[in-house]
Amino acid sequence: MAERLAASFLPAAASPSPSARRATVAAAAAASFPSSCPARAGLRLRCSRSGSARRFSKAGGRGALRVVRCMAASDAAQLKSAREDIKELLKTTYCHPIMVRLGWHDSGTYDKNIEEWPQRGGADGSLRFEPELKHGANAGLINALKLIQPIKDKYPGISYADLFQLASATAIEEAGGPKIPMKYGRVDVTEPEQCPPEGRLPDAGPRDPAGHLREVFYRMGLDDKEIVALSGAHTLGRARPDRSGWGKPETKYTKDGPGEPGGQSWTVEWLKFDNSYFKLLTTLQDMKFLSQIPLEEQKEQDLLVLPTDAALFEDPSFKVYAEKYAEDQEAFFKDYAEAHAKLSDLGAKFDPPEGFSLDDVTSDEPADEKKEEAAPTPEPVAAAVATATADDNNGAAPQPEPFSAAKYSYGKRELSDSMKQKIRAEYEGFGGSPDKPMQSNYFLNIMILIAGLAFLTSLVGN
Repeated sequence: MAERLAASFLPAAASPSPSARRATVAAAAAASFPSSCPARAGLRLRCSRSGSARRFSKAGGRGALRVVRCMAASDAAQLKSAREDIKELLKTTYCHPIMVRLGWHDSGTYDKNIEEWPQRGGADGSLRFEPELKHGANAGLINALKLIQPIKDKYPGISYADLFQLASATAIEEAGGPKIPMKYGRVDVTEPEQCPPEGRLPDAGPRDPAGHLREVFYRMGLDDKEIVALSGAHTLGRARPDRSGWGKPETKYTKDGPGEPGGQSWTVEWLKFDNSYFKLLTTLQDMKFLSQIPLEEQKEQDLLVLPTDAALFEDPSFKVYAEKYAEDQEAFFKDYAEAHAKLSDLGAKFDPPEGFSLDDVTSDEPADEKKEEAAPTPEPVAAAVATATADDNNGAAPQPEPFSAAKYSYGKRELSDSMKQKIRAEYEGFGGSPDKPMQSNYFLNIMILIAGLAFLTSLVGN
């Protein structure tokens, strides 16, 4: 389930060390949330300490990095457009699982016992910073950031926190899952120091799987029903032994992709969101695979079952919901959508405080709302409407371009005032004005007239 961590991101250890052991153990935790996406060349993430997130540069590069400004709140129109771009990304890269995991791991650090933001963790965009990316449970999520960053660059008016949750919910829906009742307006943290401490995300292979799940999810304020419903997202994604230590290098279901081949999935159609995860666990439970066959021996099977998966049918409270979801996909979809929406809000600070839904936002102006009428212009030329606005003119009212008959003088000789007035009258008579050029035939006629008058004027002067 976990993705490959970029080679340039974590240094290799020559011998076992506390940090290496921690990364190995925590990598297993990454298997508790779904992920799957083609891995690409390793990139290094550099972070600014002045409240800005920087883009990625190739590992080892020393060139200047462009700063991406972090917004305090999100623009609804940009979020809608970003959602369409995410849909296109999903169609071409099949990265639904890792996008779900990206949103979950940003919000899953929430601690309901801490009131202060952002110390409480949760959906605040902190996962984009290097300290949190280096958490073992987040192994491989740099690949998700590489995929989502171009969309953030295209829409700077949205927060990372909103973008992560938007991508997660959109991935579920595009994979055939329920529509998630999301709200937006999450505020981003701005400093790497604001990242939560490591160790708040679930582990895939703890000694007491059921107890561990409750310890982690109860800390977030979630209950048994929500734990089981969210576990159903394992219907998406794969685990890879070279990344998380779990699963097989490939199975008959994953050897040909889609996306990057390999890994071991929980379900046969691991890019389709349905209740097949619970159905398969029910079958395995009936065959006594869950309780009698050790996990390492299950590697002979093509589908993966982790200790935390088995706990859903071995714990009496969890089993009630797991069996219900195996029989009733509609009930699973309903409970999952509610649990996902709740998870995506954990720890977030919203601006506006109540957040907003993209389904309720419209750019159309109410039909009964009347716009102010512009004051009539007293003179067709002197008060002609200018193209500049008051804001473009430092707050001053727009000024019309003055009429200048000297533009049409013959040679270097200036026309008399009476001749200028006559030319101006002719010019306006044919439909001309300083801000409205005449049609080409009118312009030709007036230029012929001006030339003739100028010729006569020169004869009189001589």
